[in-house]
Amino acid sequence: QVQLVESGGGLVQPGGSLRLSCTASGEFFRVISMAWYRQAPGKQRELVALLVGGGSTMHVDSVKGRFFISRDKAKNILYLQMNSLKPEDTAAYYCNAQTQGESSPIDHWGQGTQVTVSS
Repeated sequence: QVQLVESGGGLVQPGGSLRLSCTASGEFFRVISMAWYRQAPGKQRELVALLVGGGSTMHVDSVKGRFFISRDKAKNILYLQMNSLKPEDTAAYYCNAQTQGESSPIDHWGQGTQVTVSS
């Protein structure tokens, strides 16, 4: 019922910037949190940035000061602004949302968008 679709990935040179978007559709309400995850080849998927509650945000140390998560509530779009990109940021980036189900939270995932940082 809920669909998340990411866009904005691509090939970027080190030091460049990129903005990822995640558009939610379907019965998207009673949202608990939204987040961006990433997964590099041979590594586990990791949380990058989280937006919870009334709008509080958290960014992991490796991206703090460079990446910024935000949300357009009216349009149901989640953004990840990525600045000063490094080769180690190369990964598939996934949009995640948690909504309140009848008795427990429900996780929703996008299909992922590839970000490659290379010269």
